[in-house]
Amino acid sequence: MSQRAGGVSSGRCSSLNLGVAVGDAPADVAENRSRFAQALSARPVWLRQVHGVNVLRLHAGGDSTPSEPADAAWTTDIGVACTVQVADCLPVLFTLRDGSAVAAAHAGWRGLAAGVLQATVQALCESKQVPPSEVLAWLGPCIGPREFEVGADVLQAFAESPTSPDARRFVYSPRADGAARWLANLPLLAAERLVAAGVQNITDAGICTVQSPSSFFSFRRDGVTGRMAAAVWRR
Repeated sequence: MSQRAGGVSSGRCSSLNLGVAVGDAPADVAENRSRFAQALSARPVWLRQVHGVNVLRLHAGGDSTPSEPADAAWTTDIGVACTVQVADCLPVLFTLRDGSAVAAAHAGWRGLAAGVLQATVQALCESKQVPPSEVLAWLGPCIGPREFEVGADVLQAFAESPTSPDARRFVYSPRADGAARWLANLPLLAAERLVAAGVQNITDAGICTVQSPSSFFSFRRDGVTGRMAAAVWRR
């Protein structure tokens, strides 16, 4: 998982911005991505993320920027890094217990509600014909449960009633003007879906991007800002 330090970008994208669509200088992003790849000692594949559920299989000789939109990827090849970009959304990295296949998923609330994590677990398990109990998952830094303010549409996407939601997932916290708002626990929502998919080994980084301005970009905190990346690969 990258942090925001160590790059060449300036301004709101300072300094290791890895996103190409945030108004940063293309030459700076290219240098930052080169530094990121050098740190991995693997070839990162940059997905065209759309908050969906499509999962791509990556190959060592494939394109570094696939044209097909996807919010998750998996591979069994050596040296190709499944990579997702984030700036408050939840990055989830996966490996089979024996390391024979890995995957990464970008889980904002839309993709999470639609099933991107379940789709990734299914693709990973089918790659080696193993049960979900063989999957290990890591939940990376994301917007935390004290900062993720959402409206009734998000509760409804997760089949929660605005009048009586599960307080572990959504805490009622109205705005000063009286508008109805809730605080959502994104890592918990993700973990519950992974458990329901049969994943038993889940590690949560427990880091809030919004509350860590020196370490992480945050779209919710800053608006126009850079992007971090989380990657997993086979050596």
